[in-house]
Amino acid sequence: MARKGAAFAGLSVALVTPFKDGAVDYDLLRSQVEFQIEAGTKCLCPVGTTGESPTLTHEEHERVISAVVEAAGGRVKVMPGTGSNSTAEALRLTRWAAKEGADAALMVAPYYNKPTQRGFYEHYKAVAEAVGIPLCVYNIPGRTGKNIEPETIARLAEVENIALVKEATGSLDQSSQILATTDLTVLSGDDSLTLPLMSVGAEGVISVVGNIVPQDMITLVEAFRKGDIRQSQSLHHKLFPLCRDMLGLATNPIPIKAAMQLLGRDTGELRLPMTPLEEMEMAKLRRTLTQYGLS
Repeated sequence: MARKGAAFAGLSVALVTPFKDGAVDYDLLRSQVEFQIEAGTKCLCPVGTTGESPTLTHEEHERVISAVVEAAGGRVKVMPGTGSNSTAEALRLTRWAAKEGADAALMVAPYYNKPTQRGFYEHYKAVAEAVGIPLCVYNIPGRTGKNIEPETIARLAEVENIALVKEATGSLDQSSQILATTDLTVLSGDDSLTLPLMSVGAEGVISVVGNIVPQDMITLVEAFRKGDIRQSQSLHHKLFPLCRDMLGLATNPIPIKAAMQLLGRDTGELRLPMTPLEEMEMAKLRRTLTQYGLS
């Protein structure tokens, strides 16, 4: 039996938000959408962690969602980030995404205020009952300060349009428990754990490194799904140093924006409190890109 959210299996890319002179560069954003469509990416996820959503104004957040949906034009699915530590704001953003034609919404767990497990459940349930598009529960306790426990996710799975989990706890045990007890589609939230998570039943990834090498990530996912374990392992090992740099050199999205700048695909501009890579980190990134064959 197909899992809820199976339509989003494969590669989704967590898009960066390009800036130029402090403002969102919508022309460059549209070109990045085209790049992903040409590569065969299944779904685009703007205004998430990688899209620097915490430093976008409410107006910018909404406009980026609208711009990506419009640029996609139905050729690729769009699942924008609409989470907040305020349920009312998460609801407002999710309603906007649905109104603009998004296919689903990626909702990060409420951060900073650290709800109880009941609070997590009521937060997602309130939004799910008010908006008709599928919701993806984005569980990343390293950012939010608290884990959504598997038992809570199992309760949420009973809500009709809660369909997916972006699993970024780094725990194969947690993913296994979710997959064993729910009919939700699980997507990896860490590029380097895509293959390990697929080995226990996940069906794809919401990728950072896919901003620069989407076709390699697609090939890895498809190889595993076709049963070609050797090819998927080979790609996993090839991608691993690049994936680790995206998280290990500095906080996401600093390294991916630097990589895109080096490859001529983004200005590399960030908004405070995000700051550019230091010289030594940039040199390390250049070596990794060169060794990968990208520069």
